[in-house]
Parts: sequence; structure tokens; C-alpha cells
Amino acid sequence: MDGRRVGLVPVEEMARLSGLEFLTRIVAGELPAPPMAATLGFALVAVERGRGAMAGHTGRSATHHYNPLGTVHGGLAMTLLDSCIGCAVQTVLAAGLGYTSVETKVNFTRAIGRDGGPLLAEGRIVSEGRRICTAEGRLVGAEDGRLYAHGTGTCLVFPIGGA
Repeated sequence: MDGRRVGLVPVEEMARLSGLEFLTRIVAGELPAPPMAATLGFALVAVERGRGAMAGHTGRSATHHYNPLGTVHGGLAMTLLDSCIGCAVQTVLAAGLGYTSVETKVNFTRAIGRDGGPLLAEGRIVSEGRRICTAEGRLVGAEDGRLYAHGTGTCLVFPIGGA
């Protein structure tokens, strides 16, 4: 993480904002980043309608991401893809609506090694429905564009905060 504050936003406050407004305020530091971002060492860095991107670093300075083989655990890639896919979906939601992941499918294309550097996870909306949205995501090396994993996700849209 980059020193941003971490915490939870009250549901009532979240429900008053569109998904894009909510995420834009997190990127700007006006709202706290979710605790999971601190756990993984990643930050939401860019949002626009239909797109969300997260950046972070792995490798020797982030050995807590390693599996027993000394490479970055695939669960990190899976979680980052699920997160950026969810953010892409959230950017198209009106105020009072939330989402949850129903299904995420990931293809791992190469191991993230010990010298893994900065990573970028980017999600883009594919289909936007009233109850179901789908998006796709890619996890790449931020400096070299090497593809580490890609996937798709399906999200269920529902009212939040008594909306």
C-alpha cells in the first residue's frame, strides 16, 4: 500500500453514492481503502466508467505472498482479478446498488517469480444488466506488460443500505 488510510465506509454513506463516485473518492484518498488492499499490499489506482485498476508490488520485499515453492501464490492473482473485475462492475452501478461475485474464472499464464515487480490488475465491463453484470480482467507486469493471469467474473447486483 502507499500509506492511504484503511477502513470501512458506513453502508448508509456508500448507498448515497454511485459506484463510480464511491471508487473515485477512494482513489483520491477522500474515503478509506478497504482493509483487503492493505492485506495484499495493493491499491486502487484508477477508475472510469466500466474500468477499474489496482497496482502493487510483489517479490523479495513482499515474501508474505510466497507459496512453498518460493513463487507468488496463485491466490494473490485470483484475488486481484476478482477485485478489479468487481471494481469494473461497481463503476456502472447507480447509487443504492451493490454487488457480490457469483463466479470468477481465472487462467494462470506464468508464475510470478521471486523477482516479481510491480503488478497491474485491470478489469473491464463486458455486459451490464439490471441483476447480472460480467467483466474481464488481466494481471500484468506494470513495467513490461507480461501477462500473468486473466479471467472473467459474474456479479449479482442488489440494493444496499435499505435502498
